Amino acid sequence: MSIWELLLAFVVVLLMLVALLANVLVLLCFLYSADIRKQVPGLFILNLTFCNLLMAVSSMPLTLAGIIYRSQPAGDQLCHAVGFLETFLTTNSMLSMAALSIDRWIAVVFPLSYHSKMRYRDAALILSYTWLHSASFPIVAASLSWVGFHHLYASCTLYNKRPEDRTQFVIFTGVFHALSFLLSLVVLCFTYLKVLKVARFHCKRIDVITMQTLVLLVDIHPSVRERCLEEQRRRRQRATKKISTFIGTFILCFAPYVITRLVELSSVVHISAHWGIISKCLAYSKAVSDPFVYSLLRHQYKKTWKDIINKILKRSSINSSALAGESHTRNLPQLNE
Repeated sequence: MSIWELLLAFVVVLLMLVALLANVLVLLCFLYSADIRKQVPGLFILNLTFCNLLMAVSSMPLTLAGIIYRSQPAGDQLCHAVGFLETFLTTNSMLSMAALSIDRWIAVVFPLSYHSKMRYRDAALILSYTWLHSASFPIVAASLSWVGFHHLYASCTLYNKRPEDRTQFVIFTGVFHALSFLLSLVVLCFTYLKVLKVARFHCKRIDVITMQTLVLLVDIHPSVRERCLEEQRRRRQRATKKISTFIGTFILCFAPYVITRLVELSSVVHISAHWGIISKCLAYSKAVSDPFVYSLLRHQYKKTWKDIINKILKRSSINSSALAGESHTRNLPQLNE
């Protein structure tokens, strides 16, 4: 193995381990907290978490083996199954992020009617659509034998080996990415920009009230006034940072891989094998960033996993105290003797 291949293999291992750990932690928080389970967005996050976990235990290990052995690491049937699953999971993840953005849009833009517009039944219908949408493309690809080991990405994915099917495969690939990546990106941009508009409107109203209060309070200490103004700046930046993170991570992780897949269809441009694997690793990195972007950095999830850790530490301390007390009682007869 070259130094590049060794470095890429290390990156895949790191992504796989962090994705497993972070998504398992999200799953534990979901199982532990009844409040998280009651929330409708929890269904979308749970679906996204399962997609990321399956990606980490199916596609990533085979890609790692493909980098190491520089060839198909498993039999045709296993490779076809993993390629089918990878296409399904990637599309499902994208649509799940779009569903989360729709949920936030309804909650912020239509807060009074949110509970009537976004119920568990509505969320289940949206998830049913994402599953049907995500399964349709890999089913078509598998039926036409367009799934296999692709050396450019060192992974089992969409791949056409027959030159006579080139035109059909180009059309299929373009439609697939238009109805998965592009559709999800348009939904993300539309919904989150609407949310940002409403957030800025509320920030302006709060800023006006704050400035009026500061003008009336002439005897207020300068340090208090400065803290109020600093909080205004943070409030204006908070919504922008969150929405930039949602859209930015989606584009950064998926866009290089999707663009590479589309450019690859042209025989004019030569793509380096190293870049192909790097773009694949960027797509895998979404399984690492999702738990932090959508779950673990939120207050409710941070409180939940801190409660889990405290409960584990408290239980272990109680057990150690009980063992110490038991050993002390055992030593008493020896001391009496």
